Amino acid sequence: MIDEYIKQWISKAEHDLKTVEHELALPEEEIVKDVVCFHCQQAVEKYLKAFLIYRKVEIERTHDIEHLLELCATIDKDFDNIEVKELSSFGVDIRYPDDFYVPDMEEVRFYYDLTKRIKGLALAKLDFPP
Repeated sequence: MIDEYIKQWISKAEHDLKTVEHELALPEEEIVKDVVCFHCQQAVEKYLKAFLIYRKVEIERTHDIEHLLELCATIDKDFDNIEVKELSSFGVDIRYPDDFYVPDMEEVRFYYDLTKRIKGLALAKLDFPP
């Protein structure tokens, strides 16, 4: 059974994903691509942390998706070898002017697809309806 705390993590991830999907419904020239990738990073982070909490792993304050995936993979090999490219950088690095980067639509689509893949995997492992 999923406890309320894990449901809150999933709910917050769903809000990030909803923001992504709202942006992606706009005409391409209006999509704020770096913001979409930021919310993809945030959603992936929260889905992975929900899985780790469910599996009784003490989670640390990190935005490092690769590290979180490694932790998940030590528990369940289905999380192994998932390519995340530079997703972690959207969590912190590019939010500030010094490191400003605007991804192209190919990257945006990659990160959106990755987010949906991680969501599906994490929720399946939690036996949580999509």
